[in-house]
Parts: sequence; C-alpha cells; structure tokens
Amino acid sequence: MKYPPKHHQDNNRTHIVEVIKTYPLATIISVKDNEPLITHLPLIFKDDKLVGHIDIYNPQTDLLKDNNDITVLFNGPQCYISPSIYTTTQLPTWNYIRVHIKGKVNAIENTNALKESLITMTEFLESPDHKYVLEPENPRLDANLKYIKLFEIEINSWEGKFKLSQDKHPKDIKNARAELIRANQESIKQFLNSVF
Repeated sequence: MKYPPKHHQDNNRTHIVEVIKTYPLATIISVKDNEPLITHLPLIFKDDKLVGHIDIYNPQTDLLKDNNDITVLFNGPQCYISPSIYTTTQLPTWNYIRVHIKGKVNAIENTNALKESLITMTEFLESPDHKYVLEPENPRLDANLKYIKLFEIEINSWEGKFKLSQDKHPKDIKNARAELIRANQESIKQFLNSVF
C-alpha cells in the first residue's frame, strides 16, 4: 500500500503555490555533519523559485549557498477532528495542510538585489491593504543591508500533503472543513488568552 494514501496527496502546482503564498512562514532545514539546522523565515514564490533573507549571524546562513540541498516546509491550517462532527461512524483523526519542498539553494551576492527583494517581500506581506511601504531611501534599511543575506531556492521536488477527510462521505467532508476553520480560530484565541 502506498503511503501516504493518494487521496491525501495534492501535487497540483497551483494548490501548492497557493499554500506558499497564504502561509509564507517556512521551516527551512539544512544538514551539516548529520546535524539539522532549522530556521523559520518568510519566503516569497517568484519566477518558480523561493526567495528569502537571513541574518548573517544565523549559523544556517553558511549553508544557504553553493547549490546546497535544502528542505522547506510550509504549514497551513491543522486540527484534531472529533468523530462527533461526522454524520457517519468514524474514528478520531487529524486534518492538516502541509507543503514539502526540496531544492538547491544559492546566495545572491548583490546589495541592490537584496534591497529590492526586501522591498518586494514587504509589499507582498502588506497586501492587500498596503498600510506600510518600505521606501528605497529608508536609512534604516540601508544601515541593515550588511547584516542580511539574500538567497534563492531552485525547486526540484514539490509535495502537497492535504489531509482533509477526503475519504469520507460528502457531508462529513463539509463538516470537517467547517471544523478546521472553527478550531483554528478558537485555538488561536485560547492560546493568546492563556499565554499573554
């Protein structure tokens, strides 16, 4: 039996790109001497590549160049699904949307490209309201360019893992989608109220 089941795989490039654009904070994984290095950074999908920026003092910076192998994870919504939401008899499960990307990473050693990329990323992250614009002549931006490295990832493997009760009755699928929305809104609220 193939795992994960085909109905939990979604390798439609359009769907995967939509997850990347909607949930751009990525988990970036490199390996050095059999030890994983992990950083969480927003990445932008541009020209079929992923583009990001990293602090020069981050130990993973040295691995984000020279065509090194890299794995990137994007996390969409997720939640526990209680059998109580189904109209048919089921067991408890977990629903989630995840994207796994593998590729080769290279540093872009160009200050103007770095500056333009930071402005472009800010513009993307501010959409659709654009309440803030990172101006090219911002002195704080210029002062920090020497502490940031620009990199891009050439994607050679795309994998969408969309476990959304696809193997259930149509009404149960609809209920699971509604529960995913409800549970995510509620869990954020509860977490923020209990921690902060």
